[in-house]
Amino acid sequence: MPKTPLTFLYDLDGTLIDHFTAIHRSYAHTLEALGRPAPTMAQIRNAVGGGQANSMRRLVGEADLERALAIYRAYWDRTMLDDVVLLPGARELLAALAARGATQAVLTNKVGYSSRLICDHLGITPFLKAVVGAQDTAWLKPQPELIAHTLKLIGAPAAGAVMIGDSPYDIEAAHNAALPAWAVTTGTHDAGQLRAAHADVIYPDLNAIRAALGL
Repeated sequence: MPKTPLTFLYDLDGTLIDHFTAIHRSYAHTLEALGRPAPTMAQIRNAVGGGQANSMRRLVGEADLERALAIYRAYWDRTMLDDVVLLPGARELLAALAARGATQAVLTNKVGYSSRLICDHLGITPFLKAVVGAQDTAWLKPQPELIAHTLKLIGAPAAGAVMIGDSPYDIEAAHNAALPAWAVTTGTHDAGQLRAAHADVIYPDLNAIRAALGL
């Protein structure tokens, strides 16, 4: 077990929350509005990552990208709080670490304003010093500037910080910023894929992290 960090940076989707029902519904609405077949949940899980534009591009290509994004965002803004839930152990881990005095923040490629609304809706904002997402800065994971910006925003040094996420983007972002990468298998990638991406530690879920930290 690594030494207990002082600062925890979390990815959102697949790490703290399960939002795939809403995400799938929004992509299905978008593709059907373009006259295309609705994607399967498996197709959506394979497409997401690297920011909304990149995910949409994988599904519709370049020619329909801007139109698709406009349709998606309008629908998303109306429905984003439907069918979003915390993953098992998320609230318990956040609360236990907050009680220990740890500094915690969300760092996601999900649009920032959506991410903050979701954290408010799920009642986890009080545990977080910041929620930083796409469109809040010029950067996305895995660019190291995004982690540097977030650490500066929350007043925490890189020493003693860790990134917790569910994808190779999170792992690469952490290592680009010289942070340890702890991975969970509750999102889009399994343990083998996370191991291949060089996660420092892999856990089945957040409850396992809480147990490993003795919380």
